[in-house]
Amino acid sequence: MKAIRTWIVVADGARARFLLHEGIGKGLHPALPEEMRQDLPPNREIVTDKPGRWADAGGTGRSALAPTIDWHEFEKERFAHQVAKVLEAGRNQNLFDRLVLIAPPKTLGYLRDELNKPTRQMVYGELSKDLTHHSLAELESHIGEVMAV
Repeated sequence: MKAIRTWIVVADGARARFLLHEGIGKGLHPALPEEMRQDLPPNREIVTDKPGRWADAGGTGRSALAPTIDWHEFEKERFAHQVAKVLEAGRNQNLFDRLVLIAPPKTLGYLRDELNKPTRQMVYGELSKDLTHHSLAELESHIGEVMAV
């Protein structure tokens, strides 16, 4: 009987680890040689220009225009898109049979939105927690909430 290969993605807005689980008692191993990372500076460092200004209709007052985009969140969404592309490539190469997503609630939502339908259908379980800084041993105890490790 062929072992079920499960990719476990542990991500947040700036870091993603891809782990492989090949059966009960076999533990977790890196699925990819390196984790994905992106620098995620605060908004004040991403957008350095001051907001534009506008004059009211009477020409007596001026107000600053507030930015309509939270660039910090935009970068997190963009990172989720990149993670989704890696997952789609892994699915296309038949590197896994099912998928488990572990991420904070907002990042988990971004990942769900970015996955294409065939990859989304391979999602076996989800865990809405930020576990990106946990060791493999600590992750195993948390993953037990979603699947047998």
